[in-house]
Parts: sequence; structure tokens; C-alpha cells
Amino acid sequence: MTGKKWILTGQEGYETSLQLVDSDISPSPQLGPDDVLVQVQAASLNYRELVIAKDSGGLVGPITPNVVPGSDGAGMVVSVGSNVTSLSPGDRVVTYLSPLIPHTDETILPAAGDIGDGLGQKVHGTLANQMIITQHGVIKAPSNLTPLQAATLTCSGLTAWNALFGLSGREIKKGDWVLVQGTGGVSIAALQFAVAVGANVIATTSTAEKAERLKGLGAKHVINYRETENWGEVAKKYTPDQKGVDVVVDVAGNSSLVQSLAAVKTDGIIALVGLLDKSDPGSVPMMSALWTPCIVRGIFLGSRKQYRDLVKFIEEKGIVPVLDDVVFSLDQVKEAYKRLEEQKHFSKIAIKIDE
Repeated sequence: MTGKKWILTGQEGYETSLQLVDSDISPSPQLGPDDVLVQVQAASLNYRELVIAKDSGGLVGPITPNVVPGSDGAGMVVSVGSNVTSLSPGDRVVTYLSPLIPHTDETILPAAGDIGDGLGQKVHGTLANQMIITQHGVIKAPSNLTPLQAATLTCSGLTAWNALFGLSGREIKKGDWVLVQGTGGVSIAALQFAVAVGANVIATTSTAEKAERLKGLGAKHVINYRETENWGEVAKKYTPDQKGVDVVVDVAGNSSLVQSLAAVKTDGIIALVGLLDKSDPGSVPMMSALWTPCIVRGIFLGSRKQYRDLVKFIEEKGIVPVLDDVVFSLDQVKEAYKRLEEQKHFSKIAIKIDE
């Protein structure tokens, strides 16, 4: 039986290097003792994949030749290796981006090198009908989600969870104030998680249409950052006694950090989860940080334990991740990446692969 998979033949950009090829599908391939065969049912896309596909500046490093791209996926276990006891055929699973980090301690957080060694760069990823992956690279999916919805959790969902709940003793709670930026996957997931615990969310966006969608998801206040340059100061004024927000989920980095510092309260937390801005990384506003004593916390995804906690939270709260308006098929991945690159999406772009 023949299926399909995408491969990266180089790093000249997804338009050139991304190729769709045939792939043999077997219900019983030769598995290593720790391997799991997964029928991939859905995937979702990340900005990281655009960078990997065109690493002209050496930011992320080389790929395994002809690697299958994509880190986020959901599917069904078809068969397992001899050492696998926690999973069985028929189980629904989601992928974990960094399957090679030590699994004996599930609290270990991925570092930058673990991301580079992960799915879609060094290890074959999710943009295929079928994948063989170590058992430490998947966990059981939330029982209340479809594969398309579950496929959003690998990066965006786990990163948002870590940003809000990952610092022991400083997890957000009912009545706290959270600032999220834009309408990408991490920001929307953070909004949903914060609302689910009763926190107050302030969101930023660039259009009136997106502002209405953010309010519909539970944002208490929405600020148009194109119209309001000092949106950090404005966000602070919305909080009780204008003390500032408890947590900022910062997805842009260089261009947004000054405003994040203006918004956060003394001893609050700024979770740095992305670098969408490509300006000089040396322009870190250190004096602003000194004038606003706070925790600036860099985040790469989260631990396996945090992932399992996230799954439990989603099931208990009945959270349904938000998908972009357009869902693509496996053979439309290039069109999907173009939509991601042009930032025409809302939340997560999903790829429907198999049912």
C-alpha cells in the first residue's frame, strides 16, 4: 500500500525544497523495541518550520537529509515495539517535539539543542500518512478532542501552558491578569487556558475583525497595537489600581519587549515564547527591565509532565482548541505554509491527513 509524505531536500525555502513523494505504508513494519507505529490523522503548522526550510542565516542549523517536516501531529497507534507497555494499538496520541531528551525524569525541560534535534529537523516529523517514532515521542491525546484539534497541542498548546502554569508557585489563578499578543497559536491557546481558570485577559491585535473574535473567546479588553503604540501602558491602566498584569505572553521578542515591560506589574512574569520580530537581537531594553523589576522567563515548549498536565486540564475544562478558518489536506501543505508565511491565519493552521 502506498501513501504520501513530504520531505525537505534542502534548506532553500519551502517553495523549492519541500517535495511530496510516495511512501510505503505497512501495517506491520519492523519496529525497534521502543518504537511506535502511528497512523497520522492530522498535523498543524508552526513558524519554526518556515525557518528550518530556509535557514539562510544558520539560525536553526542543518536538517537530516530528506527529513519529513512537521512537529505537531495527532493519530492512532497501529503497533508497538516489544518494550512498549504504556501504549496499545488503537490508542489516540499526540506528538512530543523533543523525543530524544531523557525520559527517566519527565520534569526535564527542553533546551535549544533539544528543539534542533527534534521532530521535523533531525527526526522525521508528522507531514506523512504514517510515522515510526520512539514511545517517548508521543503521549495519549485528550479524549474530548478530534485529531485536528489535538494536533495543535505539540508546540502552541504546550508552550502556552508552560508560560501560564510552568513556574512552580506562580501559576495563574482566578482573578489574575494576563496579556497575550496577537492571534497566533500560542496567544490563542494562552487566552483559552487563562479564561478557563477565571483569569482576566487583555489581548492585542491589528484589526477590528480579529478584536471581535478575541472578545468572543473571552478577552476582557482588546487593544489595536497599530493604532496604539503605547499598548503596554494602556494594558496596565486596565488592571486594578493600574498595577500591571501578572503575566505577559510575549511572542514577538525584540519589538514587543519594551511594551511588555510597560504592562507587567512589579514582580510579574514576562514569558518569552517567540521571536517573530527579526530586528537586531542585541537591542534588549535592559534599563527598562531594571526599572520594572520582574521575571523575564525564556521558554522552549515544556516538559513531558507539563504535557500530561495539559491533557488532563483540557479534558477537565472541556477546552476545544481554535483552528484557522481554512483546513488543508496533505497534498496542500505548500499552500498552507504560504498562508502561514503571509500571516493570514487565525490561531492554528491544521492539515487533515487520515481518519
